[in-house]
Amino acid sequence: MIIERDVGIPSDDGLLLRADIFRPDDEKPAPVIMTQGPYGKGVEYKSGPYARQWEWLLKTHPDILPNSTKSYMTWETVDPELWTSWGYVCIRVDSRGAGRTAGFLDVYSPRETKDFYEAIEWAACQTWSNGKVGLLGISYYAVSQWLVASLQPPHLAAMIPWEGAADYYRDKFRHGGIASISFVDKWYSRQVVSNQHGNDQGQMDPWLMERATGPERLSEDDLLANRADPAKSALDHHLDDEYYRGRSADWSKITVPFLSAANLGGFGLHGRGNYEAFTQAASTKKWLEIHPGRHEEWFYLDEKIKMQRQFLDHFLKGIDNGWGQESPVLLHLRRPFSTEFELRREPEWPLRSTRWTNIYFEASKKALTWQFPTQQSSIMFEALGEPVTFMSPPSSQETEITGPMAAKLFVSSSTSDADFFVTLQAFSPDGKEVDFPGSIDPRTPLAQGWLRASHRKLDSKRSLPYRPYHTHDEIQLLDPDKVYELDIEIWPTHIILPPGFQIALQIGGKDFERPLPPDIPTGEWVSRGSGPWLHDHPEDRPADVFGGTTTIYTGGATGSFLLLPVIEQH
Repeated sequence: MIIERDVGIPSDDGLLLRADIFRPDDEKPAPVIMTQGPYGKGVEYKSGPYARQWEWLLKTHPDILPNSTKSYMTWETVDPELWTSWGYVCIRVDSRGAGRTAGFLDVYSPRETKDFYEAIEWAACQTWSNGKVGLLGISYYAVSQWLVASLQPPHLAAMIPWEGAADYYRDKFRHGGIASISFVDKWYSRQVVSNQHGNDQGQMDPWLMERATGPERLSEDDLLANRADPAKSALDHHLDDEYYRGRSADWSKITVPFLSAANLGGFGLHGRGNYEAFTQAASTKKWLEIHPGRHEEWFYLDEKIKMQRQFLDHFLKGIDNGWGQESPVLLHLRRPFSTEFELRREPEWPLRSTRWTNIYFEASKKALTWQFPTQQSSIMFEALGEPVTFMSPPSSQETEITGPMAAKLFVSSSTSDADFFVTLQAFSPDGKEVDFPGSIDPRTPLAQGWLRASHRKLDSKRSLPYRPYHTHDEIQLLDPDKVYELDIEIWPTHIILPPGFQIALQIGGKDFERPLPPDIPTGEWVSRGSGPWLHDHPEDRPADVFGGTTTIYTGGATGSFLLLPVIEQH
């Protein structure tokens, strides 16, 4: 392949975005696959800050990327060796203020998205391009796809956002109105600030043999002045205002064909946006693929690369390869304690065969029951103490639960507010929990949802019984000990449970977590079921407000329930 490094792509304000370009060596005009982001086009996957992930990938899948030397890999992007051999130009762009691109670093900002628009249009007009640009990448490189597609670049022809948030408020920084900041701080310093343009502590680019952060050396004060602080901004902006809207997808304007890939264990970042895209985006040519596993894992599996190639060949090369007849939903089936995930094709999402079913809370027995309890009862718990778990009876037959869910709770708090963390679990007849490796956490539960009680206001036009949509446009504090009705969105899931299994819903006032494993060194962080997306910032959750006593009311006039997407037997 032909490799051009540090090519300057002009933005509309005169700044040059620096890009590495990999082209087929036949010099024929070819479609383009592009990414833009802050992680560094010159930061090598196997030797940079992602070396542990690279080692895990090779150890778990020693035959991965079999037709490549894997010598040009960077984090969460395509392998240019493979894609150029298939007749594609691959372009990696350092976003503004990151890597070898100068400027003010402001992740997911409207300015960064406008730069991406300019880069797409530039690439489409080069002599080596056939005029069609496709987007393909994981996480950050998926989020950026939703954002730039909302601007409708004329030459953007297709895209595959792989596990990417789309709503900056609901999907990423404020789940149910509750700030998720601790991960942002760690992620930003480790993966973004470390690669800020001018950071003389940045990684070496092994291909350019210069610093991946550019030749300029900035002082700590200059670096600080030349970047935004997303964690502080998220703390400062409590409601879903213009700050968040400017960094979120506009579904009404996304008309490009896309294949949205969602992770079944992507709670906190790598799931909700992909489902919302499929159901809400204006595009008439859209597909939803749903898979398990770590967020970088399935992207590189041979079966999934073949899927990516078939989709892009169809829309960027005009090849009639059968993709146009592919089912809209590609669901990988999960069964307890199995590592086999059979593919099942479906015509729509939520599934056409869904039987929306209420299962009711019965506080007096800490039970989930299919029969409505006429007798009212209640249960109390300390918000920062142990949660309450409601357990169903063992199922009498195989049960499939697939789709979005919602919990309706009647609650009161001893204080003026309360946070609710709900977690769906399942257990075998011998009490073993059903969990799976998720996008980040190695033992992810079946589903999670969150809601701050003062953010309970619903958008009546956008809410659905199985997917409540909260406005997050005003704070409605609670009167202590007064009963309120809450509708809590629970992110989609899928599981096929054999007879005898039980489901459970845990409700608490803090993040779901399992006990620490033994022999963990003091101070070492370990995933405990919620991955890194924790909601523990003291400024957002002062103990005098969110450390009260919470009461859940069930039965009678306060019939709290969980709405389940039970699938009719195929």
